[in-house]
Amino acid sequence: MGPSVLASPLGHKTDYVSSYDASLLFPILRQTSREILGIRSALPFFGYDIWTGYELSWLNPSGMPQVAAAEFIFPCDSDFIVESKSFKLYLNSFNQTVFNSYAEVTECLKRDLSLVAGVAVSVNLQQLHESLLLINQIVMGVCLDSLDIVVNNYHPDPTLLTVDVTDGVVEEQLYSHLLKSNCPVTGQPDWASLFINYSGQKIDHENLLRYIISFREHQDFHEHCVERIFVDILDRCKPDSLSVYARYTRRGGLDINPFRSTQEGVRPSVGRLLRQ
Repeated sequence: MGPSVLASPLGHKTDYVSSYDASLLFPILRQTSREILGIRSALPFFGYDIWTGYELSWLNPSGMPQVAAAEFIFPCDSDFIVESKSFKLYLNSFNQTVFNSYAEVTECLKRDLSLVAGVAVSVNLQQLHESLLLINQIVMGVCLDSLDIVVNNYHPDPTLLTVDVTDGVVEEQLYSHLLKSNCPVTGQPDWASLFINYSGQKIDHENLLRYIISFREHQDFHEHCVERIFVDILDRCKPDSLSVYARYTRRGGLDINPFRSTQEGVRPSVGRLLRQ
């Protein structure tokens, strides 16, 4: 059992340390929220949590500041997630720390994050002039947000999810920019664009949008919200294949983008969006 999130720096006044300190990283046990979803042994999905860091800097041996964009990939089968404020504090501790090379910074990040997560974490650093992480994406698929619907529920309700058995088997990529949830500790809003790729009986678009909007007052971490959405769609709509991906807006220089899929080894195609 990991330490309680109440012991994390989230929601508390903290000092910003500018010299390297790996002890700032705070782990949160994934299983606590998965128990609520009825996940007690084998995971019903594969996937990753893809974080992007936009405020990573350190000093080279000459004292010259270096900056980079960073992509961190945490496998969803890790025992722990990293609490986001502690991650920001940890990255801030690089600011006045001397490293000999990009490779040394990369290995340091891999070592520390893998130790906290309990599984190997991938780290990719790119200089800003060459970074592919900074390119806005053209989104393919059907946007649900123009549907003219009545909404009166702002707490997650899986019974909203329905399928139309008369349409036969379809394959669709759907998305919405209306996902909003709230931090479980501070209550601050978290905004995201949600992408759902599936094949199977056609999911009713209006009810799916109502379901997505129903998270508006829900308090949970990004990763747990995406897992709840995945499990609810899988249970209620029983698709043959399913992928759920959320691109959350950044806070403190970090965005968190959880991806869950019935297919192993699949990576999402959508990258950085306008709000990120």
